[in-house]
This record gives sequence, C-alpha cells and structure tokens, in this order.
Amino acid sequence: MSSSDHWDVAIVGGGPGGYVAGIRSAQLGMRTVVIESQHLGGICLNWGCIPTKALLKNAELYSHLKNGDFWGIRAEGISLDFGRVVERSREVAAQLNRGVGFLLKKYKSDVIDGRARLVAHDRLVVELSGGGERTVSADHIVIATGARPRRLPGVEFDGERILTSKEAMILPEIPKSMLIIGAGAIGVEFAYMYQSFGSEVTIVEMLDRLLPMEDHEVSQELGRIFKKRKMNLLLSSKVSSLERTKKGVSAVIETPQGKQTVEADVALVAIGVQGNIESLGLEEVGVKTDRGHIVVDKHTYQTNVPGVYAIGDVIGPPWLAHVASHEGIACVTQIAGQEHTPLDYEKVPGCTYCQPQVASIGLTEQAARERGLDIKIGKFPFRANGKSLAIGETEGFVKLIFDAKYGGLVGAHIIGSEATEMIAELGLGLSLETTYQEILDTVHAHPTLAEAVADATGLAYDQCTSL
Repeated sequence: MSSSDHWDVAIVGGGPGGYVAGIRSAQLGMRTVVIESQHLGGICLNWGCIPTKALLKNAELYSHLKNGDFWGIRAEGISLDFGRVVERSREVAAQLNRGVGFLLKKYKSDVIDGRARLVAHDRLVVELSGGGERTVSADHIVIATGARPRRLPGVEFDGERILTSKEAMILPEIPKSMLIIGAGAIGVEFAYMYQSFGSEVTIVEMLDRLLPMEDHEVSQELGRIFKKRKMNLLLSSKVSSLERTKKGVSAVIETPQGKQTVEADVALVAIGVQGNIESLGLEEVGVKTDRGHIVVDKHTYQTNVPGVYAIGDVIGPPWLAHVASHEGIACVTQIAGQEHTPLDYEKVPGCTYCQPQVASIGLTEQAARERGLDIKIGKFPFRANGKSLAIGETEGFVKLIFDAKYGGLVGAHIIGSEATEMIAELGLGLSLETTYQEILDTVHAHPTLAEAVADATGLAYDQCTSL
C-alpha cells in the first residue's frame, strides 16, 4: 500500500461528530481523512437540526402574521407558499454543507466519498461513490456513522403516508391532519410546525406527558399550551396498529379510556433512533456492540479493539449533535497525546425548538430529590418579565434548582420564547460550579429575558424584587 493511502486518523462518517473530529484532528497536526457516503454535515445539517429550525422559524413568522391584530398590524390576504418554505430550508442546509467542505479543505483534512467497512483494526475498504473500491489504512480509526429513525414494530416507513422526520420536512403540501407518534423533541417540534401551518395534529405518547425527559412542570406547561392550541394529546397511550389506507393512515390507539381509532392524512413516527452499525465490518474485527450501539470507554471513546474508536449517536444516548462534536474533539485530542477534560454528561444542554422553546441542563427537581439532595427552587414566570411583555411572549417560566446546603446550582429548566439561547448562561454556570449568590451578583441587563434567571434565583432565596 502506498503512503498516499495511509493516514494517522481515518474518520468514518462526516456528520457533526465526524467532520468536527476531522477538523480538530488536522489542527492537531495529524494526517486525517473523513470518509462520507452521502452528505458532509450528516443528518443534523442536511435533514435534521438545521433545516428543521428554518421550517420552525417560518411557522413562527406565519403564526405572528395570522395574529397581526394583536400587534396592531393589519395584513390582508396572507397566504402560505409551502413549496417556498421547504425550498428555503433546503437552501440553508446546502449552504452549510458547502461550508463544512470548505472547513475540511481549509485545515487540510482529506475527504473520500464512499462507504467504508473495517477489514482490520487499522484498515478500511471504501466502496467509492463514483464506482470501484479503495483500501485505506490508518493508525487510528474513528467510527462516527450516526443513527437513523427507529420504526414502529411491525410497521414499515413508506415515505408517503408513514414518515420519518426526513420526509416530514419535505412534504409536497401541508396535510389536513397529522398523527405524530412520540412526544420527544422531534415529535413536538413537528406538531408545533404543522399545527401553525393549519394541520389538525394528534400526538400519541406512551408516557404520561410531553417531553418526558424534561422536568415535570415544564412538560405540564407545554401540554397545557398545546391543548390550548387545540392539539389532541393522547398520553399514557400506545399505538397497537398503524396501517396505510386509500386516503391516508389509520391507527388503533390504546388509551387509559379504552381503544380509539385515529385517522389522518399522514403519520410521523418519532419514537427514537438506532445506531448505524450495519455493514461496517464490526463483527469481523470483533468490535463489541450492545442493543444497536457500539460500546466504548466514555473517556477515551476507544472500543474494545485497540485503535478503533466511536463517537456520536452510534454509541448511544444522548443523541445530540453538540454531544457528538464534543466527543469527537475529546477523542482526537487524546489520540494526539494531549489531555482533554472529560465530557460531563450531566451538564449537557437539551433544547427543543417549538414555540415556546424548551431548554434544560443539569438535574430535574425529581432527579435531585431522588438523590436525596436538600434543594431550593426558584420559578419565575415570563408574564412578570418586562421584555416578555414588550415582545408579546409571556408563556412559560425559568425554574432553577439549587443545593440548599452549599447554594450551588444543580439544574436549570426554561420554557419560553428564547429558552434555547438563554440556557448557555446556565450551562456556563454549572461548568464553573456557580452559586446562587454569584448569579445574583451578576448584573443582568434590563430589559432582557435573561433577567428571569436572576429573578428565579432571587425567588429561591427570598431576594426577588420583581414578583
């Protein structure tokens, strides 16, 4: 094998874990190649995080325009060009895809278009997208192949009536009705979007609330808001059958009140993801997997096979792009022989981009109590925040959880207009082990939504002057 086919680091997958690892690896002076079979940027950039946020912004704007009387803005003849809505989201994704390619080229990380499989701990065979094969060797191989939507048992995706999130963001027209199975972040984001565009939305969730991983009060608040918007919520419910009909789909739902039949134009199945571990040669090389994910040391990200690593969604939850990126950086930094602070998985922000947005980091109230912590809680409603009133976004609250013994922040939960932006302050606070007093001593500009963070802190310690 020629030296041109050997790299220090070979990364299989060019998503938010793989391409970030590729850039950082090259920055650290290692000869690096990223092997990607479809589009640089992965699902997140091309079919997930980014284009969905473009669609959600359209939904938010359309909702504001339909309620122009509230703002004193009289707009007549408002119509929706859904084709243009979808087209704009694809333009955003394409622009960022080109940007990823530029960054890899800038930092001199090579890219091979093709599908790779392991044939040894230090060797890959790549089925090239343009035809033929190429053998690649590397001192270190990083698997970053991501995950794909999990299907409902016994039900196949058809891309027309029974959808994954990918098809849901490029529908040819707005469905009159949509059944959404699963009330995690993907489910509630699409529920908000299509309801804003005029669809009749039904959400089915096996657990007793929307966003079941969030703090109970946040989930309850979002449920209240969605019910107010006339969404049909079937909680503590299970889909026992789902089939395509001549006009759409029909589902039998087992609810606490008994079985119901729900018919809709389309069904979005959003019940989670599973790792892309097939056809990678993992079995041949002896890489250990468990329940559809690759098993790694969560400090080094090395598998049980020396020289083979894995990062991102393919190693299991949390299935978040920002986690994959941090894992990629940590992995290649250690490959380069440098120390890297381990990722604290309890201090990872989670964000949901419906309106109102939901964002959280650290422990929920329930988790804190289950750990036996003596806690203080401050919960400040946005309806008492000046900026919220000014911009007409008064739904939701900031909820902060402190360790009563030491005064340290242990959890933060926000439901509100700009929750996903506001959470960064609290993430930094958790990283620096901030206390309630340090938050109160930090001057928060007025008027801002972020003042609600200081006010929630004040409520926890009887020092709030705004409520």
